[in-house]
Amino acid sequence: MITDKDETRRVVVTGIGMVTPLGSTVQATWDGLIAGRSGIGPITRFDAKALDARIAGEAQDFDPLQYMERKEMKRSDRFVHFAVAAASQALQDSGLRITADIASRVGVVFGSGIGGVSTLVDNVIAHGKDPRKVSGFMIPMMIVDMASGEIAMKFGAKGPNLATVSACASSAHAIGLGLDVIRRGQADVMVAGGSEAGLIPVAVGAFAAMHALSRRNDDPERASRPFDMERDGFVFSEGGACLILEAEEYASARGALILGEVAGYGSTADAYHITAPPPGASGAVRAMRIALADAGIGPEGIGYVNAHGTSTPANDSAETRALHTVFGDDAARIPVSSTKSMMGHTLGAAGAIEAIVCLLAMREGVLPPTTNQEVPDPACDLDYIPNAARKADAAYSLSNSMGFGGHNVALVLKRGERAA
Repeated sequence: MITDKDETRRVVVTGIGMVTPLGSTVQATWDGLIAGRSGIGPITRFDAKALDARIAGEAQDFDPLQYMERKEMKRSDRFVHFAVAAASQALQDSGLRITADIASRVGVVFGSGIGGVSTLVDNVIAHGKDPRKVSGFMIPMMIVDMASGEIAMKFGAKGPNLATVSACASSAHAIGLGLDVIRRGQADVMVAGGSEAGLIPVAVGAFAAMHALSRRNDDPERASRPFDMERDGFVFSEGGACLILEAEEYASARGALILGEVAGYGSTADAYHITAPPPGASGAVRAMRIALADAGIGPEGIGYVNAHGTSTPANDSAETRALHTVFGDDAARIPVSSTKSMMGHTLGAAGAIEAIVCLLAMREGVLPPTTNQEVPDPACDLDYIPNAARKADAAYSLSNSMGFGGHNVALVLKRGERAA
């Protein structure tokens, strides 16, 4: 074990887990992405007929009882269910058992944008006029750090434990902070990721009131159309994802299969506007440059970019400008895709989901497409891998995440061991 600070310590990924609108496992999600299948449809979790936006990406085949007892399920919010499920999958995938002798060297960092908002709203609606009747479980069910807390309790991880809350950059920050904790020598393993379960009437209505959501209600599969001229907003989705991060020497010593490496992390703030990017998307530019420098590679080393690509008019054009600034003459040759075109926007879970997509794309040698690319936008002029997956050999990929409040995160992922 290394306990002294070592900024050069390599951090690898040995396990992954996902619950998304395309399926409740990594394989189901990946198969859907490569097939260009949409997980977006009419909202079924509640009656949405009175709302302006009535479509979403729901995790319809998810069963929390596969991962927890019924009593445990009833005393935790759906965003925690997603977190525990993703962590369970990832730990199984990694082959790591958290035994008493290593527990203090295994930590958890999990992010969420809005946490247990469903629990909060349910209690306000039911007992807002008489707070004495509010559930005693309301607070522990709604607070964002309960995802990381529940994961630690379920698996016995006694190392550093925290939550990240930075809107749609939350789980990307979680991965970056997990990287930093291992590099500092405070843990050998970090369970990192994010989850979101905000599909309730008041949350969907609030995003719609901001004019942030697509209103293509009669054509849900074509509603999320990043970088397309006819994009009209993002599609609200739910899900969770987890990566097992390990110090490379620790993973190698136990014979773990290395899926990839978190090679670089950049984090910045726009300090500009609560929702809009600044001119030139300068914060995103700085985050990408910091991540590339942290990884020790130049822009020419990147073989694939998984864009934040929300399908909103402002984000997609701003991110395109940022990529031009960072990559210069190389921008035109680098394949870029937004998998939100098929899954919608899972808010605080998106960064972790998309980091996993990067790892799978490099391992499998196949890049997922940006679907619904139909009408070219002169402001979005890069190679967005339109409508069909593409074979490609990428040694490094870049994943971008941006959140309300001006948060920017860029992660550089390095290819690991290829599938047999």
